[in-house]
Amino acid sequence: MIKIEAITLEQAYSDAASELGCSVTELNIEVVQYPSSGLLGLFRKKAIIVATKKVAQTLQEETPYQTKEPKEELTVAQKLDNNEEEQEEVEEESYTTTPPSFVSSQDELNDEDEKLDQEEVVTTITNEVVGQIKEELDALFASICFELDEIKVELYDPHTLYVELNGADAALLIGKEGYRYKALSYMIFNWINAKYDLQLRLEIAEFLKNQEEAVNRYLESVKENVDRDGRAQTKILDGVLVQIALRELRATYPDKYVAIRTTRDGLKYIIINDYNY
Repeated sequence: MIKIEAITLEQAYSDAASELGCSVTELNIEVVQYPSSGLLGLFRKKAIIVATKKVAQTLQEETPYQTKEPKEELTVAQKLDNNEEEQEEVEEESYTTTPPSFVSSQDELNDEDEKLDQEEVVTTITNEVVGQIKEELDALFASICFELDEIKVELYDPHTLYVELNGADAALLIGKEGYRYKALSYMIFNWINAKYDLQLRLEIAEFLKNQEEAVNRYLESVKENVDRDGRAQTKILDGVLVQIALRELRATYPDKYVAIRTTRDGLKYIIINDYNY
């Protein structure tokens, strides 16, 4: 152990390494005093350290580890194999048990959903259930400060619940570029889908109707491309527009592959082509 004084810590480290005949990385260093320039040259302090050279491991210390190493490596390799098998099982389980999200159920509809048999048994939704949903929606919107008419709730089809909001302040629920509409649609959908296994068709102050009309006008040129070339793709569509376009194109081309694709930036568009393309 040596004690070194120098103007800077760097100089102290270097001096300690020189005296002990090793590199700085091989030193155990304790800083006793940090350097200070003082005030106007007064009360200046030097750096003071205590340094020792790190003790190298002896051959006797390494020998027991080396004798056990082959056995340890074999055990670790076996554990890794077992872990990989367990991980594959967990990934497989999580894939099959993950509940469908709003995006997969309402927006994108994966390939498996596209091929569902139309003769599948559908859960019967009674008028009593529809009335219960209406009561819960009335209670929800009664707590906000918007002036709304009576909420209309009915079955749109066996799979879909239709909810309509109108009134003096209904347009405020749409928001700029439909961001409030989208958020409200997600919230209500996640509730009724989890509890009643239903899809949602939400109309607020004819916003959905206007969006459908705009999308249908745009899709005329897309359909012309499909009729001419047998395939086409839409421009980037956002939010509810993707769902509207997807429903319309699948109804128009039931024998073609119609699906949503997502860019690296998370933007969505729809492709239409033959199944064997």
